[in-house]
Amino acid sequence: MQVKEEMNVRIIEELNRDIGDVALNLRSFIKNQIAGFKKKGVVLGVSGGIDSAVALTLCVQELGRENVYGLLLPEKESAPSSKTLGVEICESMGVSYEEVPISPILESLNIYEKKDRIIKRTCPKYDPKIHKTSLVLPDFLNQGLLNVPYIRLIKDGETVAKCRLKTSDYLELIGLQGVKQRSRMLIQYMYAETMNYVVCGTTNKTELLLGQYVKYGDGGVDLEPLADCYKTQIYALGRFLNVNEEIMKRPPSADTWSHYTTDEEFYWRMPMHIIDQLLYSREHNLPLQVIEKNTGLSKDKIEHALRHINKVKDTTEYIRAVPPVYYLNR
Repeated sequence: MQVKEEMNVRIIEELNRDIGDVALNLRSFIKNQIAGFKKKGVVLGVSGGIDSAVALTLCVQELGRENVYGLLLPEKESAPSSKTLGVEICESMGVSYEEVPISPILESLNIYEKKDRIIKRTCPKYDPKIHKTSLVLPDFLNQGLLNVPYIRLIKDGETVAKCRLKTSDYLELIGLQGVKQRSRMLIQYMYAETMNYVVCGTTNKTELLLGQYVKYGDGGVDLEPLADCYKTQIYALGRFLNVNEEIMKRPPSADTWSHYTTDEEFYWRMPMHIIDQLLYSREHNLPLQVIEKNTGLSKDKIEHALRHINKVKDTTEYIRAVPPVYYLNR
């Protein structure tokens, strides 16, 4: 890319360029992977979010609704809208689906009880009967590099307390929350193997680059059609594919806390259009002036943010890595 052309780059336009061709290429990828696996179709976890909606639509368009099976996998802390929107898109696409709650698995492992103990230890005023909870990190653009996670208590829709987490408690909570995603994947493979299907993933490029998925949970799938599409592009695909407007308007979230916690509040720590432009700029080595022009951020904030992204990428490298294998000399 020439210097003059670089200076005129509009990152969001670049991300959303030729989105119809992107959709056709993704459909072709899905078809070829299924043929390569010699399987009949796909099982897909339907969360009511934009990623699973786009993946489901592409699979149905390419494979036919009779070869796609949706699984709704709620638990007691899931937002009610997750089930409602998941059912709506499956029924609108004519896809067979089933609801398999994972709460019994989590209760058998005392996940909720262990989680409540940590929160109570952190926030003594916590009462699970009246409070909803979320795990959040400070807004990166307004609060700088401070990287201290805290529990937020919500009562009647209002935040009533914020309590900083100790590192050991934070790590334990992350481990407990990861069981939710791993339980969901266990069920998806049970259905896929019974039906002679494969499991289709829904991880996008923003999540992949930041390690924003659970190893052997939502990351443990047979194919990832969306893994080279930034989250911004997923929304562009959603518009192109006429995904339900309620799903399009829903803020992205892992939906694993009793209070609906968005990805901007925890994983990204900044708006989606900012994190995607920074990731795209990093990928294409765009000059600082181009990033300033596109994001509206100051030079200092951009440099801090890029260092933050590099650190996150480095610390989550193990999630993306293939397990190392020791080979004997023969």
